[in-house]
Amino acid sequence: MDAGMEFSLQVSQNKYLPASGREMHAILSVVGESSGPETLGPARADPHRLVEVLVIDCSGSMANPPTKIAAARRATAAAIDVLPDGVRFAVVEGTERARMVFPTASRLMTASAQTRADARAAVSRLSPDGGTAMGSWLAAARDLLPDDPSAICHVLLLTDGINQHETPQELERVLDTCAGRFVCDARGIGDGWHPRDLLRIAGVLRGTAEAVRRPAELEAGFRATIDAALGKLLPDLRIRVQTMPYSTVAFFKQASPTLTDLTGYADTVDGRTAEFATGSWGAERRDYHLCLTVDPAVAHLEEDQMAARVTLLVEGEVRAGPAPVLVHWTDDLVKSSRLDPRVSHVTGQEEVRQAINAGCDAYDRGDRVEAHAQWTRAVELARLARDEKALEQLRYLVDLEPDGLVRLKPNLSRVDVNVSLLFSSQTVHASGTPEPVPVAPVGEDRLCAACGHLSPPDAVYCEQCDAVLDDPGVSGEAAT
Repeated sequence: MDAGMEFSLQVSQNKYLPASGREMHAILSVVGESSGPETLGPARADPHRLVEVLVIDCSGSMANPPTKIAAARRATAAAIDVLPDGVRFAVVEGTERARMVFPTASRLMTASAQTRADARAAVSRLSPDGGTAMGSWLAAARDLLPDDPSAICHVLLLTDGINQHETPQELERVLDTCAGRFVCDARGIGDGWHPRDLLRIAGVLRGTAEAVRRPAELEAGFRATIDAALGKLLPDLRIRVQTMPYSTVAFFKQASPTLTDLTGYADTVDGRTAEFATGSWGAERRDYHLCLTVDPAVAHLEEDQMAARVTLLVEGEVRAGPAPVLVHWTDDLVKSSRLDPRVSHVTGQEEVRQAINAGCDAYDRGDRVEAHAQWTRAVELARLARDEKALEQLRYLVDLEPDGLVRLKPNLSRVDVNVSLLFSSQTVHASGTPEPVPVAPVGEDRLCAACGHLSPPDAVYCEQCDAVLDDPGVSGEAAT
């Protein structure tokens, strides 16, 4: 079921590498648009395809101060009110174990005026007591979900504590079983939670990790998160990357709106083909950073060579592409020195956020000198990149003096450090429109008489053995 979605794929890169160059960077801009009838509001999926599970930390620390648990009750009730009739939902209480709050049995309820009222009443009785074991919470949410590939499943998890009542290995095992089943947005409140836990959960489950500075902000944040989840129209979009014999994937990251390394989550189709699940989609744009390692030993100087082909798929059906990622080895230093604006924008943001991250880690270790050095570097990089969002966040950590000096704030709050760590996963799109992707070669792939390998229709040399394909000759069926 495509839910009336259309996708486009644009590739930004500087294809020119010096004769000895080994890294090719490309930014893949993916845009999803609703192709259904025009409406007055944003596109929405059939509510009966949507599943929402609210997981609320009710450990003992939520009572200190009591405004946290009170804010959690109000925010959860507000999130329930946002759910339209037909959405299946549940509320789970998290302590050292998971407990059903609404309904009391391990099943989903269908949203209606009556079930929303019953759920709000159950939530009003939430009280803090016990420990924290987030893996058990996520497992409970997973077990509630329907066995329906067309269902669009979302979990909103709120915590104020450290995952101390289970081992990191136990959490990892649960995350492995949850990956691909649902998207999870994780939220931290107070100053006792561990940013790494939230980033890990959000990264594996293709969601976002954010901090709530003040309990009073939680209600609006929950409403916004649920509203965004209701705008998803497809449960998943997959990005397929097909490399050549002389190229491999060095890394694959979501670059915006959140920075998430997806390299370790590739599904291998064959030795040269990998697919990356990207989670549920609505009408939105996301950018991905693909880095390829290429072998200059196969270079034909001053010629375009295919480094990879990128395709978008929904339920196995091609929805955009294949789009080529090219490499062109050259002795022209001017060509190979040019910076593609989009690649530069993404790598610049990544460098800023890595420096912020490193400073937070140093501060947590008690190394104020290293923290100051890293945050000073982050300020310099942000100024060069004109990254105002990063500079705004850095002002919570350092004082930016008129003379250009960067001074560490004397009394940093735990919240500001935690928020800054989560900020390192948030990015912004480059402005402007990506350059059009070169049209992918059309026609039958060419069969090499020497080794029998199929190469693209416009190939001059065999991708496998490098033999000259001087005559189209016999061709085979197009490779997938």
